[in-house]
Parts: sequence; C-alpha cells; structure tokens
Amino acid sequence: MLFAQTAEFLKGVVAMDGLPPADRVEVCFAGRSNVGKSSLINALTGRKGLARASNTPGRTQEINFFTLTEALYLVDLPGYGYAQAPLPVVEKWQRLLKAYLAGRATLRRAFVLIDARHGVKAPDEEIMALLDSSAVTFQAVLTKTDKVKGKDLDRVLNQVRAALSKHPAAFPELVLTSSEKGDGIATLRSLISGIG
Repeated sequence: MLFAQTAEFLKGVVAMDGLPPADRVEVCFAGRSNVGKSSLINALTGRKGLARASNTPGRTQEINFFTLTEALYLVDLPGYGYAQAPLPVVEKWQRLLKAYLAGRATLRRAFVLIDARHGVKAPDEEIMALLDSSAVTFQAVLTKTDKVKGKDLDRVLNQVRAALSKHPAAFPELVLTSSEKGDGIATLRSLISGIG
C-alpha cells in the first residue's frame, strides 16, 4: 500500500542546515557512483523520472529527499568513490554524507547498494564502517543482478556475505535486484513498508 502512493521529490540538500524537519522515518540509499541508485529508486516508486539517472558517474552531488507518504522519506545519498568532479567538490559532499549518516536520528535503515558485477570494493567498506560507527543498521542490496550469471554471481554473493560478516550494523540477508527486469523490487518494497 505504501508504494501505491505517489512519491514526490521534496528537495536536494547541499548542507546540513538545509535538511527537512526530522518529523518522519527515513530510509536512505548509499552506493558507489554508477551502482544504479537512481534507477532503483525509480523502479521502487514506479516513476521513471523521479530520481535522475545518468550515465555520468557522480552526478548526484547532494542529498535528495523524496516523500513517499507523510510518514516516510526516501533519501538518495551522493554516490561515493569515483566521481567526475573536482576534488574539493567531492570532499565537500563526502563530508555532508558522513554528517548526515552520523547525525540523523530519524534514519532507520541504510540500504548499501553493491554492483553485482563487482562485489564489495574499498569505498563500500568505508561506508559500511561509517554506518557501524554511526550505529545505523544497514542492508546490502545487490544491483544489476541480471548482468551476472551462475557461478560468477555465486562468487560475488560469497564475497559480499564475507564482507558483511565483519560489520555489526549489517543485516545478514541480501536483497538481489535488477531495476531493468524488476527482480527484487517487491521484496525491497516490502522491507521498506515494514520499516515505515
């Protein structure tokens, strides 16, 4: 029922003082640049153009808030890792990302998106360690699973599970998704509905 309602873009935030009031539950999506965050948010909400998907990694340089109901924000965090932006700009929004994760009391869960073709990389480890230290529970969501088959997917799943086992804030269950094929979207909607 939650996702039957229309999601709306509320605002993009470039500094902590621009955050909307902490008056509802929030779930956020974190991931390396080009992991498919915008596509996943669009698939979840059933709105193709809600989050701006781009072939240029690092396009999301602000924290984007979407209202799903009066009880829930979906939050799209800036992509981390690789970005085609000047270093001072990258550093500025990395600081914003860390401040948000560490200081937002209404943040109930982070979904850490991991590209199924590559598995967990060093920047993912960094964000997971930050979530541990911020006491924010997180769940790994594998994206682009339709691009990986059989043994290759099994190998990546084993690598991701091993990485998650070292993080106390991590949920053990993985969610496997494909925004293109719609795989795992209903599962993720159900998880978010349970939080909100």
